[in-house]
Amino acid sequence: MNKTLIYRIDWIIIFCYLILVVFGLINIYSSTYDNETSSNLNSLIGKQIIFLLISISFGIFILGIRTRFFQQFSFIIYMISLLSLIGLFIFGQTVNGANSWYFLGGISVQPSEFAKIATTFMIAKHLSGFQTNIKNKKSLIMGVFIILLPVSLIIMQPDPGSAIIFCSFFLIFFREGLSFNYLILTFSAIGLFLVTLLAPINFIIYSIVLISLFFIFYIKNKNPKSKIFPTILIGISSIVFILSVNFIFYSVFEQRHRDRFNIMLGIIEDTKGLGYNVNQSKIAIGSGGLTGKGFLQGTQTKGNFVPEQQTDYIFSTVGEEWGFLGSFGLITVFVVLIIRMLNQAEKQTNIFRRTFIYGISSLIFTHFVINIGMSLGLLPSIGIPLPFISYGGSSLLTFSLLIFIYLNFDSNRLNDW
Repeated sequence: MNKTLIYRIDWIIIFCYLILVVFGLINIYSSTYDNETSSNLNSLIGKQIIFLLISISFGIFILGIRTRFFQQFSFIIYMISLLSLIGLFIFGQTVNGANSWYFLGGISVQPSEFAKIATTFMIAKHLSGFQTNIKNKKSLIMGVFIILLPVSLIIMQPDPGSAIIFCSFFLIFFREGLSFNYLILTFSAIGLFLVTLLAPINFIIYSIVLISLFFIFYIKNKNPKSKIFPTILIGISSIVFILSVNFIFYSVFEQRHRDRFNIMLGIIEDTKGLGYNVNQSKIAIGSGGLTGKGFLQGTQTKGNFVPEQQTDYIFSTVGEEWGFLGSFGLITVFVVLIIRMLNQAEKQTNIFRRTFIYGISSLIFTHFVINIGMSLGLLPSIGIPLPFISYGGSSLLTFSLLIFIYLNFDSNRLNDW
């Protein structure tokens, strides 16, 4: 690493990265602490340290690669990723009901994690094309197709939680000019879906009809020449969607998915069954109070009351042992990391690099929100790790590589090499 690169590199991101990975190691050690095995390299904390060293080694190598290399080989990287996902159906191993892993010499590798890097490259490659305009239907359809290819393969494993994460890539399209009406439509559909599960269908339909009539009369009174057809179309579409919710919920979703939605919405309580993890996580986080119980002092953590507390529910360990202040500090570092990358992305003179950085930010943001939302019982439990914090070699390596690729792009933002 030459001196010029040292001066150009984004040290704020490096400090955020180091804070997160070190804090992650501390909490993995605490959540898996055992007097006899915690210092062993074969323990979870030992394996995580090994993956961190591997990640940093690869990262230093990435810093010296020409940025054009990534753009030129994006398609090849993407195709290799798709082949690795297809290979799971032949050579993959099943863990927790999902055929999502390769086991190589005692090391487990999850290709869906690396597919996130490849898909980010491919979307950036597509959006940086000379004739690409995301407002154009062909460009939009192609962009959606790039995302849905790995999503469909991941769903078939089945691993719907990881597949949902790929939806974060759609956020890149809005930065590149896609109408925010699509985003409003998506959140409206999600809201209608959840409301339909909570309230009687007839009541919701009557409410939509009344709201539609109100807007029609309001529009006509304000401007008699205004068109009311869009309002009528939205109203009819909403009613059709509402009538399809029950079919989707009871015929498409599996029972475990339905139970998680019902628990999240408070329709049913199941503190000893599917809701056990979330309930114990909330108890652990709440018991931490303002300053927490202290390192290795968490009773819920030490008693292993929270299943998967080193992976999906690592935030429960943070909340119990470091309290509100520690949790708030962790969230602050994530926010600084994401905002800093978005700010630096706007300084890029190259569309490929800018959109790639937006992709990194979207991935981290989605993981961050869903994982903490799961731990607090605000979102259904779908098995999403907290970047840099949760145990998992594939996840740590993937997000570390994304950070180092960002550092490469940012330090060379004024160059086109």
